[in-house]
Parts: sequence; C-alpha cells; structure tokens
Amino acid sequence: MRTPSRPRRRAAAGLTAAALLLAACSARTTDPDSSSGDVSTATTVTMRVWDQAAATAYAESFDALTASHPRVRVKIEVVPRGDYDARAAEDLAAGTMTDVFWADPALTAEQAAADRLVDIDKALGDEKAGWEPTVTGLFATDGTLWGVPQQWQAVALFYDAAHTGPAGVDPTRLTWAPGGGEDDGLAGAARALTADGAGRHPGDPGFDASAAATFAINAGPDLLDVVAPFLAANGVRLVADGRFAFASPEGEEAVQYLVDLVRTGAAPLAGEDGALDLFRQGRLALLQASSADLPAVAERAGDLRVAPMVAGPQGRAGVVDAVAAVGNVQSKHRDAVQTVLEWLGTAEGQAALASRGLGVPAAVGAQDAYVKRWERRGVDVRPMLTAAREPTLALPAGPHAGAGTGAVEQVLARVFRGELPVGEGLREAQEAGNAALDDR
Repeated sequence: MRTPSRPRRRAAAGLTAAALLLAACSARTTDPDSSSGDVSTATTVTMRVWDQAAATAYAESFDALTASHPRVRVKIEVVPRGDYDARAAEDLAAGTMTDVFWADPALTAEQAAADRLVDIDKALGDEKAGWEPTVTGLFATDGTLWGVPQQWQAVALFYDAAHTGPAGVDPTRLTWAPGGGEDDGLAGAARALTADGAGRHPGDPGFDASAAATFAINAGPDLLDVVAPFLAANGVRLVADGRFAFASPEGEEAVQYLVDLVRTGAAPLAGEDGALDLFRQGRLALLQASSADLPAVAERAGDLRVAPMVAGPQGRAGVVDAVAAVGNVQSKHRDAVQTVLEWLGTAEGQAALASRGLGVPAAVGAQDAYVKRWERRGVDVRPMLTAAREPTLALPAGPHAGAGTGAVEQVLARVFRGELPVGEGLREAQEAGNAALDDR
C-alpha cells in the first residue's frame, strides 16, 4: 500500500487454526464437473495471505470460481503478519513463493522493482475500470500497475452517541484551528467530553489533568491515523517527492495542537492499542482510527457512529491504505494465475470479503455489500467511504516505508512526552524518517 502496513490491524490467527483452514480449503476445492471426482487435470494455484478471517472468505470466493472454472483450484495458506514480508522476500528469492499473494504498497513496490510481479496492465487490460481509482493508484509505479486491489481502509472518526449526545457534541461538525479561536469547535467538545474523577472539566476550578476519568479524543504519536490527518488539515504535506516534508511552521501548529490536547488532559498519552481499549471501555469519546479497527470497535460500543474527519483550516484529506493480490512472475501456471487475478478483481470475487465487513472492497460493485453488512449491525459506514474520493494525503511508499514511519513515530513519542520541543522534534523526526527511507 502506499503506506506501511501495521501488524495489529492485520493480525493473523494461530498456526493451528491456519492448518485447519488449509484442510478445509483443500476439501472444498474439488472439480465439480468431474463425475469420478478425479481432479488430476485441474491446475492448483496457491495463494498466501496474512489474515485468517480473509482466508476463510477467500475459501468461499474460490468455491464460486471453481464452479465456473472447474479446471482451476486455489489453495490458501496463512502466514502471520509479523513474519510475512521477510518470508515473502525469502521465498521469492528462492523461487518457492506462492503463485498469488497479498501485498501492501511497500511490498509491492519492492518486489516490482526486482521484476518479480505480474504486470497487471498487460494481464488484465481494462479490468481496473471497476476498481476504486485512488486505491488502485497505490499499487502503480512509473505508470505500471502491479497489483489487483482487494480491500482498503481509511482513517475515520468513531464515536458513541450515548456519550456525545448528552454532552451536546455533534462529532459530524467538528473543526479545529491552531491556537484555538472561533473556528475551534473541537476545543469546546474537548472540554465537554473530558472529566476527572470528581466530574470536573478542563477550566473548572480544581480540575486534575493528570487524573482524567474520561477523555475527549486520542492524540498520540500515531503518524498515519492521528498526526497525518491533522497535518493535512493545516495544509501540510506529509511526503513530497518521496521524502518526509512535514517540518514546517504549519506542521508545528498542527502537532502543537495535538500535544496541547494531551497536556491539558483532553487526550490520553497512549498508543493506538491503548486508545482503542479506552474507547471500548467508554472512557474515550472520539476515536480517530483506521476503518480496519471497525470490527473491534463495534464489539462494545453502545451506539457506534462514524463521522467525517475533524476539519482544519484547509479542510480535510483522506488517509487511505490498502492490500492487493499480486501475481508471482515465476509461477509455472501463468494462465491459471491470470484467471485467479481476474476473478479477484471482480465484485463477485470480492463479495465474500465484503459481506463479512473485513475491509472496504476495492471493486466498487462490491461496496454496497460492505455497507449493508454494517447496516445490519446498526452502523452507517458511508461517511468512511468518501475518504477515497476526497483529496488523498500522499504517504511514504517503497521498500523502506515501514522503517521510515517507525523512525518518525519514535521521535514523535518524545515530543508528546514533553522531552523535545515541537519544532525541534519535528525536524528530528523528519530527518530520522528520511534516513530510514534511504537505508539500503
């Protein structure tokens, strides 16, 4: 994806469960047109993913593929996310990689540069017309498309109306402004939604910012889910010409605003996992997080809603991440691989993923199934889908994108803890991120 992948969002199940899944897939991918049950003439295409739930959905999808293409079967394997990229690089170099596999934009760019991926433009022609354009672009380098986008995620603002309603806060209309002022509706919401153990709010006599019982919004050093959207809302580009470029006066204003939320007690000094836990406990009113967190968020929220991002002086920009299915150019089953890739690019091929609400389908024709799935759970996710159709924030790409983002976040953590002034910290974070991007 145009961005590094975060393992928490794509956690795979244990190896025992993966083994059981493989057995189930093998049992169900027989040739339905063979009266004798002999599948010796069928071609088996192997596919690797890092998510157990997605593998289960793909098993259903590939049953439908085999029904229409009885000479093509697909065997799925699951590799845990933490080991995925390293295993992929090793197996591709050794010639033992699966025929098709999941990749984020960073892994796609790395393996495309090594000439190990199928050229999707040549293989599928005009099929990409039915895919979300912004998401599709995440898997293209130098004008060539290397992946069939499967599902995407965007940063969203989640809230529980049972908490925001009584406080008189409408999260769908929130704005922020550097230094506060008339356009800073978030500041007022932060006061109303934050309280210490005695029920006092920021600005009340005796309010204890170090002992907040409820927080307004998460505002930690998570670069992609928290910091980047605020930078974009203040007219700051996170990346320019492939380099981090956020250390500017406007960048300082955006980060200072977030740091002030933490220092005044309106936001917890917690990472993304901690913020998610606080939201699910009812102690965090607004959660700015990836749409990939929706299944976990929905488990406990009483009246879960989705709002557009908080707008800043320059409005808002979508922050979009994605996963694609890529073809191994070394595969001995070129025709069958092409059939599988074509299937994975259709609304029908992505329907099983969509109906489980695992991620927004990249095939536009499958997105209604995703919306309806969450409607049945009482959640209107349509505000989330607009992220891919708004101006999209450019994020780090290439083989070292993950390392670059990690380096930036390490320095930002020191800024939020008060160990570095904002301006100095941003410059140091930018330098550290670019050094990581340059690492060979």
